Amino acid sequence: MTDQDGYQRALDNAERLLGQPLTLPLGEGEPPVGQDFRRLATVQTFGEAWPRPGLDLHSRCLVSVAIAAALGTHEPLRGQLRIALQSGVTKEEIVELFIHLAAYAGAARAFDGYQVVAAVFAERP
Repeated sequence: MTDQDGYQRALDNAERLLGQPLTLPLGEGEPPVGQDFRRLATVQTFGEAWPRPGLDLHSRCLVSVAIAAALGTHEPLRGQLRIALQSGVTKEEIVELFIHLAAYAGAARAFDGYQVVAAVFAERP
């Protein structure tokens, strides 16, 4: 398998999880080497971590949402929520996750992340 094959498999898996193609264009003023970062992160995440057999997809989705929320990373949380909902995780399960998160990561962190949850829920009435 070539590096390009691995990257394409990662992109295909990302599209399956997201329900749409993953696009990661360079930002204004960003050097071309920024594309190397995007490729490496995509291969590691969608080509190596997500396809592993040790956890089922449902569990992996919940873990990924919890990690992004606990870290307070809004854009990754938004993406993980979209993947979870696309993969069959229910809105009720996500709310329960945030109730549990409040107990272990703190109410302020959970409430902050829940604002992202509410916005993503509004995308999918």
